[in-house]
This record gives sequence, C-alpha cells and structure tokens, in this order.
Amino acid sequence: RINEILPNTNTDTDGYQKTFVIRQWMESVLDKIDLHKAEHYRYVKEGIFLLELALWKVKLCESENKNNAAEGRTRTKKAKVDVEGARKERRITCGADIVIKSVLPFLKLE
Repeated sequence: RINEILPNTNTDTDGYQKTFVIRQWMESVLDKIDLHKAEHYRYVKEGIFLLELALWKVKLCESENKNNAAEGRTRTKKAKVDVEGARKERRITCGADIVIKSVLPFLKLE
C-alpha cells in the first residue's frame, strides 16, 4: 500500500510530507502486528487449555478402563469412591504440565 501512496504524495522542500506519510504507514503496520500478536496469544491460551482437557480426559478414560477390567475379573463389593477427588487426582497426574512445557515453545512468537 505504501508503494501506491508514496509516489502520489506531494513533496515540499524538506520532504516532510513523505516522512509524515511513511511514519503513519509504519504506525499502522505496528498496530496491526500488535493486534495479530494479541490474537495469537489468545489462540495459544485456548489451545493450551484444550490440550490440558484432552490429556485429562485420556487419563480419566484409562483409569475407567482399568476399573472396568478389574471388575470383570473379580466380583467384589464396590467401595464408595470420592468421584470428585478421583477426577482432581487424575487432573494432577495426567502429565499436562510436562506436555504443555514441551509444546509451548513451538507456539510462541519470537
């Protein structure tokens, strides 16, 4: 766009007008870059959240499959399980913190 505007810009004796136009264009480009960086950060944050949820779900499904397999082998009385506590424990032990630390460097802008 600057290539279209600059040749048609009137030049005064010290070139102030072209300098002003270039400065405005540079500021608009920097504003757009900041906007895209903010948008990228938002997408990275959402992606990390979804990755954590996916890892947590896998861990929950694995433990559920183990419990179902164990129940199939032996028929014993079922103990009351703190479901919420078990879910929290799976969230902690799902390994999301390790995976996210490994994936995050690939998503950062530098």
